[in-house]
Amino acid sequence: MTGASTGIGRAIAAGLAERGAAVAGMARGGEALRTAMEQIAAESGARTAAVTGDVTSAPDVAAAVAQVESRLGPVDLLVNNAGLVDAAEVPMWETDADQWVAVVTSHVVGAYLTVRAVVPGMVARGRGRVVNIASGMGTKPQADYSAYSVGKAGQIRLTESLAEALRGTGVGAFNIAPGLVETTMTRSMPKWDNQTSWTPVEHVVELVTAAAKGELDAWSGRFLRAGVDTPATARDVLLSGGQRQLQLQPYGAEDPTAR
Repeated sequence: MTGASTGIGRAIAAGLAERGAAVAGMARGGEALRTAMEQIAAESGARTAAVTGDVTSAPDVAAAVAQVESRLGPVDLLVNNAGLVDAAEVPMWETDADQWVAVVTSHVVGAYLTVRAVVPGMVARGRGRVVNIASGMGTKPQADYSAYSVGKAGQIRLTESLAEALRGTGVGAFNIAPGLVETTMTRSMPKWDNQTSWTPVEHVVELVTAAAKGELDAWSGRFLRAGVDTPATARDVLLSGGQRQLQLQPYGAEDPTAR
């Protein structure tokens, strides 16, 4: 579980631990992470591990995975939650270049490196699931949060590409968007200053848990949204023909891109 110290990541880690899973958290802030994992262990009785590292660093990710496997065993569920957001609500040309690149990198490269480190073992064992914490802001252009939008769009496509490559392996990959959960990050974004209605984080935990248990395997490579989709309704959405994937919208049946 990346980005496990606070917010949605900590809630998912706690929810999985409460359901009997051994949980490892990864984050850059060692003290906050250790405190979170110790509290989760004390409250749930589950085995936990705290591994410090930057998901955009290949050596950090490799070292973290090695620590987790030595302490808790093989990784059967990878949840990519770590990621940054734009520092200011400004158009793309007014952003700080380094910060813009860092935001995109955190979502795309961070997910890529953890997948690269963990998925080979899953494939070898013939089981495992990857959940990337997506966002509706990655499905449509954002004038003032361009880096976050681009980063999340890239992560969504990464999940779709991963799922295609994993067909027949027993491993699945899912995009789960949390909706608008009240966290330190969302509260720091001026666009939500007057927000009063929030998605309960328990809805996110429910979907991630269902994916981990194999209840959403038909959704591999697709996008689910907490607060809208539930494990109970997901099947009906697929039966109705819902694709929930990024794709170019053709202008009509005669558009060559439609074929």
